[in-house]
Amino acid sequence: MVIYLAGDVDEDARLDDMSPRQIVSELDKHVVGQRNAKRAVAVALRNRVRRQKLPPDLAVDVMPKNIIMIGSTGVGKTEIARRLARMSNSPFLKVEASKFTEVGYVGRDVESMIRDLTEISVEMTRQEKSEEVAEKAELNVEERILDLLLPPPRSGGGYFDFDSESIEEEQKPEDDEPAKDEQFQRTREKLRTQLRSGKLDNRLIELEVREKNFPVIEVAGPQGVEEMGINMKDMLGNLFQGRTKRRKMRVDEAIEYMMQEEEERLIDMEQVARAAIERVENSGIIFLDEIDKIAGRESGHGPDVSREGVQRDILPIVEGTTVNSRYGMVRTDHILFIAAGAFHVSKPSDLIPELQGRFPIRVELESLTIEDFKRILTEPRNALIKQYQAMMETEGVTIDFTNDAIDSIANFAAQVNQQTEDIGARRLQTIMEKLLEEISFEGPDLEPKKQRIDEAYVEKMLSATVKDQDLSRYIL
Repeated sequence: MVIYLAGDVDEDARLDDMSPRQIVSELDKHVVGQRNAKRAVAVALRNRVRRQKLPPDLAVDVMPKNIIMIGSTGVGKTEIARRLARMSNSPFLKVEASKFTEVGYVGRDVESMIRDLTEISVEMTRQEKSEEVAEKAELNVEERILDLLLPPPRSGGGYFDFDSESIEEEQKPEDDEPAKDEQFQRTREKLRTQLRSGKLDNRLIELEVREKNFPVIEVAGPQGVEEMGINMKDMLGNLFQGRTKRRKMRVDEAIEYMMQEEEERLIDMEQVARAAIERVENSGIIFLDEIDKIAGRESGHGPDVSREGVQRDILPIVEGTTVNSRYGMVRTDHILFIAAGAFHVSKPSDLIPELQGRFPIRVELESLTIEDFKRILTEPRNALIKQYQAMMETEGVTIDFTNDAIDSIANFAAQVNQQTEDIGARRLQTIMEKLLEEISFEGPDLEPKKQRIDEAYVEKMLSATVKDQDLSRYIL
């Protein structure tokens, strides 16, 4: 599963210049508590930077310090890994270990995680290259649009070639030719000004678009259709993409279409693929969730018969191997693996010894307390209360939370976690949705526009549901 990261990281905070202490401080802005886990990932990330500064003959033997995070759901395991990847601008993939099966069983092959990570890296690199060529692409598109809005004037029976420095000798310019050219340029500059200001966005123009219809060709293989790593478009060339057709569209739509064409023309995808593979090999991060679901010895029967087989398939990926992707061979020796699991039933020692040895760092994340819940509601940059306030402000409703209301929300969340199932900070989202149900429903029709949430309001909305344990199991 691909994770698209939200939020911003300070541009001044360059990873090369950040000490482990500064990395922890940056993580503190988004994740409450769990200092031991933050310290472990900060050291692992800093070691990656240190390795890249070593001589090549020594750097090749320095292996990444992979981590196992042990803790129940909702305590911040995934969020720490996400923010770490965002901070380092690294290709990041979150996958569930339980989705993989041993070779020979129906399911995904473990090598698919490396292919998916490579795809993410290629897209990241292509996006960066797009930003580099964006200015040139915009100028080229602008000229193409102006040529469509105001075709170049005919001269001497032929078209004027702006790419040529001279006109063929047999084309005799007329006496008023310079005046016509000057008038044409003035008109073109007026159109350019209107185009840049958006006044021509709704005007219709006709342009040639390339047909992108591509036949669906499925190649069944032992690893599944999506794992074949074959780029059929590259194999068949432009066989299905050579045809063009004329189509009318608005100027703003045409600009968007042409920008894609120009970026494709200006970006060297082979160079992007090489840079992306290097990026994966040196700074890729894979978050392997639910590692506890594949822990345990063979039972010899039942649906879990391939658990140990999955561990043995994951082992070469973690310890270092070469995986074939459609962009080339990818080495996994220096990819950082962060595994995580609740380990309620099994324990890390239930993993096969070889796999245990490839995760030398183990961190136990602490269960969240009432004080942690209060901090989660208010302290992070995108704290839960700030999110709800911002969403309601889009409809003109201002919500003010008192301190005693925040204390009460945290107490209710801890109480429900204790009575039912401990799902950590995710319980706060359930509580907040129930608490603000009426305000959210009324929305723009709500009067007065300023709403004050105090302890009495929290008690009124939540106390009955929380006290009835059977009801709270279904609702909260």
